[in-house]
Amino acid sequence: MKKSLGKIKKIDLRGVFPGESSDFTPWLKSNIDQLSETIGIEIIDIKREERVGDFNCDIIGTEANSEDKVIIENQFNQTNHDHLGKIITYASGVGAKYVVWISEKIREEHQKALEWLNENTNDVSFFGVEVSAITIDESNPALNFKSVVEPNMWGKEVKKATEQIDERHQKYLQFFTRLVS
Repeated sequence: MKKSLGKIKKIDLRGVFPGESSDFTPWLKSNIDQLSETIGIEIIDIKREERVGDFNCDIIGTEANSEDKVIIENQFNQTNHDHLGKIITYASGVGAKYVVWISEKIREEHQKALEWLNENTNDVSFFGVEVSAITIDESNPALNFKSVVEPNMWGKEVKKATEQIDERHQKYLQFFTRLVS
C-alpha cells in the first residue's frame, strides 16, 4: 500500500507571531509543554516578563521535580551578544539552575559559548534551542523546536564526583597534618 506523504515547508516565524514579546512569549507560556518535551525538563509555575533587577526575563519557571528555577530567553532572528548577557544576568539574578535560550538560529560562536558554560559550571545547565515555523502541505502552522546545545549531565556528575573526592582528600591531608604536627 503506497502512502501519500506531505511536504514540510518552513515559513517565516514573524508570519505566525508578529511580535516576539507580545505574541510568541505568551504563546510559549501557554504551550510550555512543547519546549519541555524538547529539552526533557518539565517546567511549571510559569511567569512572563518577570522583573530581574531593572530588567525583564521573558519567562521564569520552576523545574517540576526539584523546584529549581528555569529561565527562558527568546529572540527572533539569530542569537546575539546582547541576549547572551541577558541570560547570564537573569540566571544570576534568580539563581537559575536551568537556562534556555531560544532563537531562530543559534550562531556558532554562541553555541560554543553555551557548550563552554556547560563544561565549566557544575550547578547550572544551559540549553540552546532553535525554533522554526512549519506547515505540511496547506496545514496550519506548527512550531518545531530543535535542541542545538544541551548539558552533558553525565559529564557534570563525573566532574562533581571528582571534585568531591579532591575535597575529601584535602580534609584528610589537613587532619593528618595537624595530627603529625
